Amino acid sequence: MSTSTPVPADPASSHRAIENLIARYAELVDDGDFAGLGRLLADAAFTGSGEPVSGSDAIEKMFRDTLIVYADGTPRTQHVTTNVAIEVDEQAGAAEARSYVTVLQALPELPLQPIAGGRYHDRFERRDGRWRFVERRVRINLVGDVSRHLHQAAAQL
Repeated sequence: MSTSTPVPADPASSHRAIENLIARYAELVDDGDFAGLGRLLADAAFTGSGEPVSGSDAIEKMFRDTLIVYADGTPRTQHVTTNVAIEVDEQAGAAEARSYVTVLQALPELPLQPIAGGRYHDRFERRDGRWRFVERRVRINLVGDVSRHLHQAAAQL
C-alpha cells in the first residue's frame, strides 16, 4: 500500500485516537510541556477565558503566560477528564467530543484539592490518515483556589 493511499476509516480506532488526543492534552499540561501543547494544538483554535488563540507559538505562549510552573517544571496539577462523548463522521473525516474536566492541585503548603471543574468542547479533523484537534473550547464553571495555579489569580492576592 502506498503512503498516499488513505487508511480505511475504522470507527473504533477513530474513537481511540481521539480519546488519546484528549488524554495527551492533560498529560502535556500536567507535565508543564507547553511547547508540546503548542504542537498538539498547532492546527486548532483554543478558547479558554479569553479570546481564541491559534498557532503553535501563540498557544505555547498563552499557557506559559497563564500557568504557574514550580521548581519541578510542572504546575503541580492533575487534569482528570471524564464523561467523554465522541461523535465521529468517518465519511467527512470530522469528529466532535464533549467531556468534563476536574483540575486537582497539591503543593507542600496546599493539600490535594480540586481547584477547577468544567467542560471541554472539541472538534477534530482527520488529515493524512491522522486525527488532530481543530478546536478546543474550555468552559470552567466551578472555581476553587486557583491562586497557586494561575498567574493572574496570584497577582490579585
